Amino acid sequence: MAREKFQTLTEPMFYILLTLREECCGTDVMARVSALTHGRVDLGPGTLYNLLDSFQQAEMIRETAVEGRKRSYLITDKGRETLRAEYRRLLALTEDYKTCVGEEDLS
Repeated sequence: MAREKFQTLTEPMFYILLTLREECCGTDVMARVSALTHGRVDLGPGTLYNLLDSFQQAEMIRETAVEGRKRSYLITDKGRETLRAEYRRLLALTEDYKTCVGEEDLS
C-alpha cells in the first residue's frame, strides 16, 4: 500500500517547514536550515523549490511576497499541524528506541 503524501516528512521537508514559521525566501530557507543543522542538512535549489511548490499546492505554506524572482513564504495552520504530527512521530520513535535498547546505549 502506498503511503499518503506528507504522512511522514523527510529531513529536508521537516526543516523547511520549521524555518517557515518565520517568513523568508528560498535562499534564506537554505541558509537557515544549514545553520540550524550545523551543515548536516544541505538543501540544493532543486530540492528546495520542488518542495516549496509541493507544500504550496498542499496548502501547507503560502506565498507572502514576490519581488522579481524572489518569493517569500510562510507556514499555514495545515503546515503547522503537519510539522507537529511529525515531531510527535519522531518522539515516539525515540521512546521506542529507549524501550528496546535502554538508556545505556544513547551515546
